[in-house]
Amino acid sequence: MKSPFSRFFGGSDKEDETESTTEIVKEHTEEVVKLPIEKITANQFQPRTVFDEEKIEELARTIHMHGVIQPIVVRSSNKEGSYEIIAGERRFRAMRSLGWEEVPAIVRELSDKETASIALIENLQREELTAIEEATAYQNLLVIHEITQEALAQRLGKGQSTVANKLRLLKLPEEIQNALLNRTITERHARALLQIKNNELQMKVFAETVEQNLNVKQLEEKVEKALSTEEPKKTKPKRKAVSRDLRIAMNTIKESLHMVARSGIDVTTEEEEHDEYYQITVKIPKKK
Repeated sequence: MKSPFSRFFGGSDKEDETESTTEIVKEHTEEVVKLPIEKITANQFQPRTVFDEEKIEELARTIHMHGVIQPIVVRSSNKEGSYEIIAGERRFRAMRSLGWEEVPAIVRELSDKETASIALIENLQREELTAIEEATAYQNLLVIHEITQEALAQRLGKGQSTVANKLRLLKLPEEIQNALLNRTITERHARALLQIKNNELQMKVFAETVEQNLNVKQLEEKVEKALSTEEPKKTKPKRKAVSRDLRIAMNTIKESLHMVARSGIDVTTEEEEHDEYYQITVKIPKKK
């Protein structure tokens, strides 16, 4: 099975899913060099925004006792004589905390797209990101590679619903996203809050959740109660009955489009219902 790296950049089907960034860069001739630590900057595409200082200290103690087993990977930055981290920021932070003036590194020449993808996917594989960091990583990969959610899910080996549910978290107010980022609330708390469309009511329930330290079940009960007391929503017009033949035709069209998408073509569709007909607009990019 292809690893997420090979799905994005191409590679052998024999690559293992747990393949690390270091194993990928071994496709080139490796040369470990010593670089001045003050000339190295963090990865601008780093999805991790919160680093556990205790774990950094633990890593620093290990490096102090045993040295660096795996060098960091960097690329030349726009500023002459400077470098940007591609992989290994935790190691870099640990070495910096030890007061090292030079660090062992492998220099690779990678594009912004390759650098961003490696940084994002490497962190996604570690499964240590918060839900909001993971959602942001998905969003960045969608933009960088100009692909659909379905294509992204296929390349990451995840279900489309998983990707879509993560991306929905980015619709939450910044304060709630920060709570997710700092692990004040869990992803399941956030999903419950997403059910509330009224922003003021959503923030009120969120504040009560934090103040009262509600568990997920308690929050879901509060959300259900809050929704029942909201102003009645406008009744949606009932959809007209659809004939069996029309359902078959629609399902056939949709299945055909799924087959095209599975072939690697990023097809986008828009479906509209009119009084007299259904309209499906299909967009197929000229370039992959």
